[in-house]
Amino acid sequence: MEYRPRLKDKYRQEIVPALAKKFNYKSVMQVPRLVKICVNQGVGDAVSDKKLIEYSMQEMIAVTGQKCVATKSKKDISNFKLRVDVPIGVRVTLRDVNMYEFLDRLISVSLPRIRDFRGINPKGFDGRGNYTLGVTEQIIFPEIDIDKVNKITGMDITFVTTAETDEEAMQLLKEFGMPFQAN
Repeated sequence: MEYRPRLKDKYRQEIVPALAKKFNYKSVMQVPRLVKICVNQGVGDAVSDKKLIEYSMQEMIAVTGQKCVATKSKKDISNFKLRVDVPIGVRVTLRDVNMYEFLDRLISVSLPRIRDFRGINPKGFDGRGNYTLGVTEQIIFPEIDIDKVNKITGMDITFVTTAETDEEAMQLLKEFGMPFQAN
């Protein structure tokens, strides 16, 4: 028997019927689903110290379990001593098994480790059913050894869904277990 993530089974057995009932979908194909999770980390100080990109890439691989790529600058900005094609960040796109595994670890382990955590901000929706969450410290992930961290940086985590509206996307993420703040 092949391995299937816990949240993928939960989506098929619990979330699809719950959302279909709540929004009165005629077909299960109308039910919104999670397409991908994009994790992005900007490393602005990498302009002066090239090793910071390497450290960020190692941390991103440890956190997501997937190889990441360096993002490069698109234009020269003299005030920041920035040149074209200089690596200034890392990003990775997670799909299917890796996506569900990352989401499970994020919800159950990483988010509760945030200092003074009272839920995530429900205002991160873009109007098209996608949600972006900003994490201020990468050390909330248990895969990262705090003693080996050179510089504490944040990251953006974007959840891309097939939902038509923000309300549908929010309900989908709530069903997965995302702890949104009560207004």
